[in-house]
Parts: sequence; structure tokens; C-alpha cells
Amino acid sequence: MTRINGFIGRRNFLKFAGTGSLAIAATTIGGSLIGDSQKTAIADVNPANPNPVNPNQALKLLLDGNQRFIQYKRQYPHQSLARLQLVAKAQYPFAAILGCADSRVPAEIIFDQGLGDLFVVRVAGNVASDMVIGSLEYTIAVLGTQLIVVLGHTKCGAVAAAIKNEPMPGMIGRVAESIKPALNKLNSTDAVIANVQYQAKKLQQSSTILGQRLQSGKLKILGACYDIDTGKVNLIP
Repeated sequence: MTRINGFIGRRNFLKFAGTGSLAIAATTIGGSLIGDSQKTAIADVNPANPNPVNPNQALKLLLDGNQRFIQYKRQYPHQSLARLQLVAKAQYPFAAILGCADSRVPAEIIFDQGLGDLFVVRVAGNVASDMVIGSLEYTIAVLGTQLIVVLGHTKCGAVAAAIKNEPMPGMIGRVAESIKPALNKLNSTDAVIANVQYQAKKLQQSSTILGQRLQSGKLKILGACYDIDTGKVNLIP
């Protein structure tokens, strides 16, 4: 793959990732893509992960980190100046998290991880929108990540709003509408789990890139729920 001053050429990136799959890979001005070496958009990325972490290893790292978090034995790994300087050159996150934007669920903290460890996409209700899917395709196809965890949480306001099914101002209603297909007269706890399962399934069905990686065994997509009261992350079957 061609690299220009440490950047991936736009055409080669699109060829690598799949036609039309990653809107975040390019910048548009007046409907045209910025294409020369002075304006290329993909930075600090090495297209070949020298030491990819397989999904099972990645999951163990996450769960071990969560155990440290809930037992008050946090190690605060990969937060030194040396780590900062290392990941400034390239990033190889071992897992991707699709989490809720809720301020009480910061992925790097609850999994006791550091700089460059996790590729985190956070949006209210952990909804798998097109932009979210594109972001996750990026870390899978370019950065070599092999695990995606869709992380819901108890007492989720977005899920509660979808259950109430009441009018909401501005664009807030769009979040609830993206969750409603997962619900069928469920209580709030069951609805959180149902929404995680629905969004995880949507990732698999809506992305050719993710689907191909799943079939080849180079990707796992799992659901999990974070307990706001205890700090524990529980996997969802």
C-alpha cells in the first residue's frame, strides 16, 4: 500500500477497505474529494498491524481490566510519556468498543486500559448508525482490531426514552427511534440487553467488511452490559 509522508493514499485506502465503506476516510469540499498529498486525510495509521491480538485474547484483556476496576486494583497501564510518544507514531488498538455516551461509562476507565489500547465509539444508546459502522470498519480494516464489544449499561436514559415512546425535542428522538426496533414490551433492564443484541446484529448485517472478517474468523462481535451500581461488565449471550 502506498504511503506518502507516513499517510495512506486515499485511493489505495478505499481500495483496501472496500468501495464506499468508510466515509471517514476522506474529506469533501464542494462535493469533491481532496486528493493530493498535501491534503490527504488519513493520519498516524500503519496499515499492517505487526502483532494483532486475536479476539479471545482481547476479550480476556478487557475482562481482566474490569476485574481490576471493580476490585480497586487498577494498574492504569499505558499512560506514561513513553506510551504517549509511541502511539503518536501509530495506533494498534486491541479492541473496539461501541458504547453509550453516558458520562458514567468511560470505556478506558472501566476496563483499566490506556493510550492506544481501545478504539472507542460512543453515542447515546450505543446505536449502530452509518457513521458508527464506518468508524468501526476503519479500526477493523485498517488498524487490525479483531474484537468489537457493543457495550450497553443499566439505567440507560436512551433506552428508557425509547420505552416511553413520547415526543422529544430536536434530534433526540432519532436516538430513540434507532432503539425502538429492539423493544417489545420489555422492562428497562431487559430492553438494555435487547438493544445491545439488536445493535450487534445490525453491525453484522449492515457491513460487508465486518461480515467478511466474521466469516474468516478474524473478528468477533460481542454484546455486554455494564452495571452502573457495581462497575461490573457482564457478557450478553
